Amino acid sequence: MLHLTDVSHVYANGTRALDRVTLSIPRGMFGLLGPNGAGKSTLMRTIATLQTPTEGAIRFGDVDVIAQPELLRRSLGYLPQDFGVYPRVSAYDMLDHMAVLKGVTSAADRRTTVETLLHQVNLWSVRKKALAGFSGGMRQRFGIAQALIGNPALIIVDEPTAGLDPEERNRFLNLLAEIGENVVVILSTHIVEDVADLCPRMAVLADGRVRLEGAPLELIQATRGRIWSKVMDRGELAACRARHEVLSTRLFAGRTVVHVLSERDPGDGFASVDAGLQEVYFSTLAHARRAA
Repeated sequence: MLHLTDVSHVYANGTRALDRVTLSIPRGMFGLLGPNGAGKSTLMRTIATLQTPTEGAIRFGDVDVIAQPELLRRSLGYLPQDFGVYPRVSAYDMLDHMAVLKGVTSAADRRTTVETLLHQVNLWSVRKKALAGFSGGMRQRFGIAQALIGNPALIIVDEPTAGLDPEERNRFLNLLAEIGENVVVILSTHIVEDVADLCPRMAVLADGRVRLEGAPLELIQATRGRIWSKVMDRGELAACRARHEVLSTRLFAGRTVVHVLSERDPGDGFASVDAGLQEVYFSTLAHARRAA
């Protein structure tokens, strides 16, 4: 179990990126949703011991993460939003090098580790190929392979499916689901579908604060009767925004489908709709904007 208690981080320029974040994250997949600039990457770097929070406490099991960062690193796998590699080095050689850096000193142990991971992430057939020739999805799978060296108990993946095509995204999410059965995996993303597909628990972060936490299905149930939909011409949208709290809009057959948040029937031709996690997310952000 990973526990964060009142974790805050203020940068030197005065920007408060995290504001008293408190979370308890159990074994399995945990989704951290939030828009760009919400503080997700700052929180991931803080948990990964790449920066020290201004205040607060972080514990992973018996480890005080802030006081004993080297102990956490022994059981940590981390896939940042952008990770650098030597582009002309093969996938096999790069993983072997990273295994050395993670303390796998025996050549036989490294060979077993590297070969197992390449099979697990379905990169065995391209193990001798230079990383510069990998597609985006292959690079992300390689990133997961390096994060799994040493059998980590805590894995952090930051925006892992951004830019992937649907097939690669599906392959990558299936891989994460397999990994997340026995360890703590934090999936930080702004893509609602990633969390909906994978995570039995989640939180929404906005402006550095936890705005919502719970099981996606329970959170969806809590929005029932509060989301309303109407199809209108695009020219009506401005007037609709003036009268209602618009959560989302999308085009369908040349017209605009509008979802609004309302505790009661807004009338005006709106009909109640079953909410999904996207509506939960948008309504949470709308509430955060009102409170700002």
